[in-house]
Amino acid sequence: MAHQPTRHRLAPDLDAEAAVSVASTLHALANPGRLRILATLQAGPATVGRLTESLAMEQSAVSHQLRLLRDLGFVTAERQGRNIEYRLYDNHIGELIEQALSHAEHVRLGVVERESTTHRTSGPRAAVRAPVPVRSGE
Repeated sequence: MAHQPTRHRLAPDLDAEAAVSVASTLHALANPGRLRILATLQAGPATVGRLTESLAMEQSAVSHQLRLLRDLGFVTAERQGRNIEYRLYDNHIGELIEQALSHAEHVRLGVVERESTTHRTSGPRAAVRAPVPVRSGE
C-alpha cells in the first residue's frame, strides 16, 4: 500500500526567528529519551513513576526530560493528589511524533519520494510525486 503524505509547505519567506523556533522544536525531538516519553504520552497522561517503569529509564532521567519538554511546551503537568500527571500539550505533538516515525520507517524500508515522469499541464503543482523504492547503486 502506497503512502500518500500530506504536504505542508513552509512559507518561502520563512524568517530567521521562525527558523530558530522550528529548529528548536526539531532539536527537542532529536533525543531518544524525549521521543520515547512523548510516544508513551500519546496513549494518555502518565506520572513520572509510570514513565520510569514503562520505559525502563532512571527516575532522574525521566524527570529531567519532562522538565525540558515542559519548558519547550511539549507537555503539560497537572497535580493529581500526591502525583503529577504529564500529558501532551496538544495533538500537534502527537502528529509530529507520528510523522517522524513514518519517515523513519520509510527510510528503513528504502522508500523515498522522487518526481514522477507524469506532469500536469495546469494546476498548482507542476509535477506529481510518488514514493519510489531506492535501488542499490543509485
